[in-house]
Amino acid sequence: MSAPPLPEAFGNYALGDFVEVVSPAAISWWPQTAGWAWLGAILTGLVAYRAWRALHRWYRNRYRREAVARLERLAAAANADNLVADINRLLKLTALVAYSREQVARLSGEEWVSFLNRCCLAPPFSPDQAELLALAGYTSRAIEGDTGRQLLTASLAWVREHENPRDA
Repeated sequence: MSAPPLPEAFGNYALGDFVEVVSPAAISWWPQTAGWAWLGAILTGLVAYRAWRALHRWYRNRYRREAVARLERLAAAANADNLVADINRLLKLTALVAYSREQVARLSGEEWVSFLNRCCLAPPFSPDQAELLALAGYTSRAIEGDTGRQLLTASLAWVREHENPRDA
């Protein structure tokens, strides 16, 4: 069963000649002038340059991340017999990466610790820790836990904060 056909004049007679309003085309968000294109290109270049510099800095500092990981493994191992010698060896390897071999390889004793303290804005090693590091290659005395922990903390501070002349 179907509905009966609708009459010719159906609904409101006042709207018979009504014409629907057509909305205008959407305004484009694409820049209309060359100045905006230049500004976009400059900003894109600046962002790409900053990203490249950040990636380059991250890559250059991989030796720091490796040294921090090794120092944390030393802290977890808690081998007090060779702790000072291991820390000293690790600091020397880290310094050899950051500075030239001519500058670092010949250093030992108090001259070595003085170099380490000069590399940071605030010297990380106290006089007692400096003496431990200076004599590490000549004595094999065991150190107590608190002194070892403080030496590890100072070594971590040096690895994280030393100024690398190649970063400039």
